[in-house]
Amino acid sequence: MPAATRVTQEERTRLMRARLLEATVELLVERGFAGTTTTLVSERAGVSRGAQLHHFPSKNALVLAAVGHLTEQRGRDLAAAAAELPSGPRRTRAVLEMLAAHFTSPVFTAALELWVAARTDAALLAAVAPLEQRVGREAHRLTVDVLGADERRPGTRELVQATLDLVRGLGLASTISDDTRRRRRILDEWARVLDDRLHRKDA
Repeated sequence: MPAATRVTQEERTRLMRARLLEATVELLVERGFAGTTTTLVSERAGVSRGAQLHHFPSKNALVLAAVGHLTEQRGRDLAAAAAELPSGPRRTRAVLEMLAAHFTSPVFTAALELWVAARTDAALLAAVAPLEQRVGREAHRLTVDVLGADERRPGTRELVQATLDLVRGLGLASTISDDTRRRRRILDEWARVLDDRLHRKDA
């Protein structure tokens, strides 16, 4: 019986932490970093201030945990989406669409808020930078895999990185206005560039 009680408490704690993290990301997207407070987070999550401070003693700790948590979830979602990509002549375009969706997701918007805040906050920057480096490495590796790119070929690594820079920039633009139609045209053209450069016989 004690074991069953302990498992129940662990599950309750896990669910409470998940509510706090999800509420934090929602507020980062809605109000930005400056407008996100620990009080608002605890209210939205339906968690007492004492319980919230027990798990996350500062705002920085809370927002970093939230973005880290959802970044991992998004990584799992991205891997699952990669497994469903079609084969054949439309694969490259489908890869770009998948990446564009990743960089227009709420977690990307939340991460942007952290990047801006970290520019003038040394402690936040020290915590954000390693997370972003890890995310960047994982996104690069996945992109290489799904494109079937051979990085031994000169210029291939740069093309993959340019692809990620492109979709990241499009994601940034989407936070200001809806540029869906323009994004589609750009991705159509970039898919043709990638197919030509990555898979031509003389590469």
